[in-house]
Amino acid sequence: MPELPEVETVRRGLALWLPGKEISAIEILHPRAVRRNDGPFLDSINMRGKKNPLVGSRILNISRRGKFLWFTFDRPFSLVIHLGMSGQVLLPTHDEVNQRTSPHLRARMNFVEGERELHFVDQRTFGYLSVEEFVSDPHKGSFPDSAIPKSIEHIAPDLIELFSGSTSMAMDAVKKRIRVSDRAIKRVLLDQEVISGIGNIYADEGLWAAQIHPERSASSLTSQKVERLLICLRDVMESALAAGGTSFDDLYINVNGESGYFDVQLSAYGREDQPCPRCGTLIQRLRFMNRSSHLCPKCQKKG
Repeated sequence: MPELPEVETVRRGLALWLPGKEISAIEILHPRAVRRNDGPFLDSINMRGKKNPLVGSRILNISRRGKFLWFTFDRPFSLVIHLGMSGQVLLPTHDEVNQRTSPHLRARMNFVEGERELHFVDQRTFGYLSVEEFVSDPHKGSFPDSAIPKSIEHIAPDLIELFSGSTSMAMDAVKKRIRVSDRAIKRVLLDQEVISGIGNIYADEGLWAAQIHPERSASSLTSQKVERLLICLRDVMESALAAGGTSFDDLYINVNGESGYFDVQLSAYGREDQPCPRCGTLIQRLRFMNRSSHLCPKCQKKG
């Protein structure tokens, strides 16, 4: 599943072209592409011949929290996009569309001006679009100066927000939320209501960098150790962002159809039986929450 660096890479690509564009048409090609819709319908024209109120609107901004993207319009609604396991948001030119269109295209958006379309492609159909009203962001203050789509209000700020100072949620508050839990530290990192945007890949990489065993109890870590872990996670994600994210196959690509190449820099994730870059001990893979954890048994002792 795409994590913070991959979703942020997509956001940055969209932000280069979409703001200011006026929507001329929206077409939904698969029923599972739309979920939790508490705003207007998404097709340009619904079954009763009514026009979608987003048609004719202009995109003002592309935002992100954790693994969620959303568009802000000159209308009182947001368009939320979650990539799921294999979702892609692409901006093909009209010529590229005429030459080839993905068989997994689930939704498309056209614009009054410009030579590109927006395509939502999703092979496994776990991703979705959702048109939602805005609510007050519980981490930033009062509506309407700090609004967020309704389905995202329970999602905690992510590491980029935390370290950029764009949220009032202080480092001490995040450390406290982590340290009050008796769960394994990796399980806590994957909890999007504690801190968002971290998935299996970057949890393993951050824990390796901080030399913490993934099954160690979060409550057993000192405040200093948790802060070091958060800094390591931030550094790993910044490196991944610089590389365009991590692509193990063609299920994750950016808006231009290009893959990220951070996989060549991974120190633990996916490196089972390969030497630890720090000490040379072979990386181990453990079963964890119906998935895998990768660690160095020498650098990351459980005790």
